[in-house]
Amino acid sequence: MNIRAENAVNAENTADTAEALAEKEVEDEVWTEEDDDRTEETLRWLRRKRRAHHRRRRRDTAVFVYSVALAAVGYGGGCTARFLHSLRISADYGGLGGHVQHTLPSLFAVLTLALALVAARDALWRGPVVVDGPTMAWLLTQPVRRAAVLRPRYRMSAALSLGTGLLMGLVAAVVLQVIRLAPFGLALLAALPAALCLPPLALALGAAVERRPELARRVRRLTPYAAVMLALLAGQVALAFTGHRLAVLEWAELWSGPWGWAAQPVVAATGGGAPGWPVAVALLAAVATAAFWYGHRDAAHVPGAQLRGRAATMSAVASGMSTLELRAAKLAVINAGGDTPRRSMGLPAPRSRHLIVVWRDLLALLRTPGRLGRALAWGASGATAAGPGAGLSGAKGVLGLVAALLCGYFAVGALAEPARVESDDARRSAWSPFRFRTLMLHHAIVPAALGALLGVLAAVPYALSGAPWLLLVMPLCAPPFAAAAVFGACRGPARTDLMFMGASSPTGAPGPFLFAAWYATGPLVAVGGLTLTLHSTLAHGAGAATAGRVALVAAVVTSLLLFLAARAANRLVKH
Repeated sequence: MNIRAENAVNAENTADTAEALAEKEVEDEVWTEEDDDRTEETLRWLRRKRRAHHRRRRRDTAVFVYSVALAAVGYGGGCTARFLHSLRISADYGGLGGHVQHTLPSLFAVLTLALALVAARDALWRGPVVVDGPTMAWLLTQPVRRAAVLRPRYRMSAALSLGTGLLMGLVAAVVLQVIRLAPFGLALLAALPAALCLPPLALALGAAVERRPELARRVRRLTPYAAVMLALLAGQVALAFTGHRLAVLEWAELWSGPWGWAAQPVVAATGGGAPGWPVAVALLAAVATAAFWYGHRDAAHVPGAQLRGRAATMSAVASGMSTLELRAAKLAVINAGGDTPRRSMGLPAPRSRHLIVVWRDLLALLRTPGRLGRALAWGASGATAAGPGAGLSGAKGVLGLVAALLCGYFAVGALAEPARVESDDARRSAWSPFRFRTLMLHHAIVPAALGALLGVLAAVPYALSGAPWLLLVMPLCAPPFAAAAVFGACRGPARTDLMFMGASSPTGAPGPFLFAAWYATGPLVAVGGLTLTLHSTLAHGAGAATAGRVALVAAVVTSLLLFLAARAANRLVKH
């Protein structure tokens, strides 16, 4: 019995020892990510399942390219033929060559800063690494490597940006040949460093902003300062074009960063002083290569929250664009980019209820100074374009006036954002003591008044140079623009039925043009009426009578647009 008991105890101890050794071996095994990696089979399965979808998408892309090519040939063939003929006869643009050559250092600085600003702002809501909702919700939750999913998106964005850069380089080479600064081949070779190296730099900046939320907050905060810097550089371009060059500043721009390194080959090819351009090109290529690989590494580490928010924003933007609800698409971008910084500022409340809308609009503008900044920028652009528009004759004068008036409309429209916010959801007007149409008409007061003040400021340089009548004419353009902006805010849902109206013809259907005319009725009426009046009066000499004619036309156009805005507001409430 003792022997049997001892054997049983030994057997039990042996089993326990074997079990302990097995557990120890399991504990000693090191788990690696490759044990659960299913990247290859998952992507293989997706490629197999998406094969039919990819074929259909390629067919759709081919149809789209064919349609674009057909439209380009049908509508742009005459312009292209005329342009090529102008190239063949040199188009008599040789006199511009010297002026343009002087602007190259500051012009490249403007273009590079603008490209960086666009890339950084784009990364606030989209960025170079974009995935759709199903990919974010399903694929990235599987045991797959994120790099295998996200980095191809970055490479696709890089390929698209390089294609755009090469197209811009081709355009720049054509321009340099037309103005007789350099032969086409030499100009194309000189533009290639900028075309190939600046897009990867912008793409890497976008990837960095997309990956790091703290950097995104810094971009929002620094955007106004970048806009001011752009304005200053644009002023330097204008001074250089007129012959007032700043040699020390241009030298600093040529050697202070990629903006100048990209400019040096073009400056050398056009006969300027850039003896160290090979060194600049080598520096540019090295920085661009490092930036591309840095962005390629960042692409695999974009947080899931960032990707999820961008997927939702892209879906909202695509939905808005497909239904032609451009306001909805714009709101989706604004909300995703955080473009509504609010400051805690106050104004004393008015005692009269008739001033309550004016008080609220002024308070909204003070709390969102970015709108005031946009209005100032558009006003400055309109003032700059007004000089050539008033001084030229014929078609060039009309185009100059249209450009100046459009800038003025955009300036006043930036001040009319409270009207658009009110009409986005008519239920928000429950606070108002007025009917909805009266409320919308009151929203035109602040844009008209502040737009008139901007017009006075824009006219001051022209008044000092001998055209004091512009102090009356420019402010008179603000009320029609304010009425047009309010009418646009009350426009209501997109009339997509207009896209299919009219009979088809060999040159196409009129539906898209009808929709565009409906969508832009306000600015078309305001800008068209003022352009006809100003062009006809300026042709017979400007003076005090000009202000009287413009005042009459402005009053008529404003009354008409406000009447249409009231009718549209009534329909909007009924919907």
